[in-house]
Amino acid sequence: MHHMRMIFGKISLPASVDAFEKAVHARDSEGSGQAFEQLHRAFYDAADSEYREAGPRLAALLPEVPYGPRATIGVIVGACVEHGADPVACAPGVFASAREAFAGAGEFCARWAESGGGELPEPDGDGFTEEVTARTGYEAAVGWFTLPQWEMACVAMLNARAGRQEADGKAELLALVERVAEASGHEFKCLTYALRVLDDEPLIALHRATGTGYALRMTGIGDNFQLHTLLAGALVGGRHVPGEAPSAQEVAVCRDEPGQVPTTGSFTMSGADGGRIWNEGTPSDIPVVDGARLLVLDPPEYRTGWPSGRFFPRMHGDVTLERVLDAAETAEWFGKVAPAAG
Repeated sequence: MHHMRMIFGKISLPASVDAFEKAVHARDSEGSGQAFEQLHRAFYDAADSEYREAGPRLAALLPEVPYGPRATIGVIVGACVEHGADPVACAPGVFASAREAFAGAGEFCARWAESGGGELPEPDGDGFTEEVTARTGYEAAVGWFTLPQWEMACVAMLNARAGRQEADGKAELLALVERVAEASGHEFKCLTYALRVLDDEPLIALHRATGTGYALRMTGIGDNFQLHTLLAGALVGGRHVPGEAPSAQEVAVCRDEPGQVPTTGSFTMSGADGGRIWNEGTPSDIPVVDGARLLVLDPPEYRTGWPSGRFFPRMHGDVTLERVLDAAETAEWFGKVAPAAG
C-alpha cells in the first residue's frame, strides 16, 4: 500500500517509479514523459527509505529508458546512492549506460572530424541542434551531450568503496573516457580520477635521507595532494622520519572530515625509476615494483603549500602504516631504485 501513499499532497517516489517503469515497459512515450516529470518532482520530497528502494529499480531500468531522459535518470540514481541506496546494486546499470554514452561520444568526435571538423560544441552546452545531429547522428550526439551527467552519476557510485569494488567494466569505461578525452581535448578529470582510485593497495615508501623503509596500505585516495598529507601524517607525524608534520586537522580532512585546511609539503615524491610523482596526479601514477607501488621520498626542493582536503569530498580515504621494514628488506627495496637525480 505504501506505493500509493502521498507526501505533502504529492505522489511518493516509489509510486512515481512504478508509473515510470510501466510507461517505459509499454514504450509509451507520452506516458513516459509525464511519469518522468512526476518522478523528478517526487524525488525532492522523498525519505531516505524511498531513495534506497528507488535507486536499484531505476538503475535496472536504464537500458530500456529512451536516450533523451536516460542520463537524467542516471543522475537521479546517483543522488539515490548519495541518500543511502546500495551502490553495488546501482553501479552496474549506471556504468553500462555510461560506457554506451562514451562510446557514442567517441563516434561523435570521429564523425565531427570527418564532416568538416571545427571546434567541438561544449558537452554541457546548448549545442544539441538539428545541424549537429545531421553531422554526427542522433545517438552519437546524445552520447556527447550527456557526458557531464554520466560523469556525475558514475562518480556518485565510485565515492563509495563498495561501488568501486563491485562495479564491473571500470577498466573498459576508463579506456573509453580516455579515448574521448584525447579526441576532444576535454579532461573529464573527476571521472578519470575516480576510476583510478585504488583500494587496499600495498605501498612501499623509502625515505632516502634516513635509509629507512615502510610498508603501508592506501584506500580511497583521490589525488596525490591527499596522499602526500596522509603519508606525512603517518611517517613524519609518527616520528619515523624528520620533517614538518601536518596537524591532526590537516590529516583529518584528508581522511573523512569535511572542509579544507592549509598545509605544507613534506616530501618530493618519485617512482623507483626516478620519475617524479606529482601532487597533481593520482596514486595510480606510482609504478608497481614486485607487487607493490614503490615510492621514494626526498626532502622538498622548495617550500610549497596547498589546501589540505579531498578531491572527492564524499570519498573517505586513508593511508595506514602496517610496519617498519627491517634493514635487510629496506636494502633490498633500495636495490630496485634509481639513484637520486642530480
